[in-house]
Amino acid sequence: MNHSKTQLGVGLTEILVALFILAISVLGFIALQYRAIEAMSEGENRIQAINIARDLAEKIRVNRTALTQYASTISGTVTALPSPNCYESLCSSAQKAVFDASMIKISAQRVGMSINMLACPEVENHRQCVYVAWNDTAATVGDGDGDCTSPSGTYRSTSTCVVMEVY
Repeated sequence: MNHSKTQLGVGLTEILVALFILAISVLGFIALQYRAIEAMSEGENRIQAINIARDLAEKIRVNRTALTQYASTISGTVTALPSPNCYESLCSSAQKAVFDASMIKISAQRVGMSINMLACPEVENHRQCVYVAWNDTAATVGDGDGDCTSPSGTYRSTSTCVVMEVY
């Protein structure tokens, strides 16, 4: 009995099944690579936000008497460096605070981040919190999905921001 006629097309079917399995595995690998790139980007943004917030916190610790100037400058609109340039001339503590806060705010804006400084929610010691946000998150406290934290200070799991207490 000749089985070659019953085997016609079986090799082609096996090849098609193998190609289908290969295509599914390649798609899975592409999805895995995409998630890895997203996670890496998120990590880079968090590191950059932490560095911005830490830079502001260190400047505030050095010049604690000008906390009001730091808060008002960070919370306001900054488009250019103020005068005098504290790198080139001596500045008072208030001028230094405005200059430092302006530098930090401009640095955050250049990398697509927003920064804000508000009273920490539900804290008795009147400490300030620095909010650094990116993507669709606002550096604010509120009830909306785009806010960094809720009014009670609870971090929103869907937000892309960093909160640092400054003292």
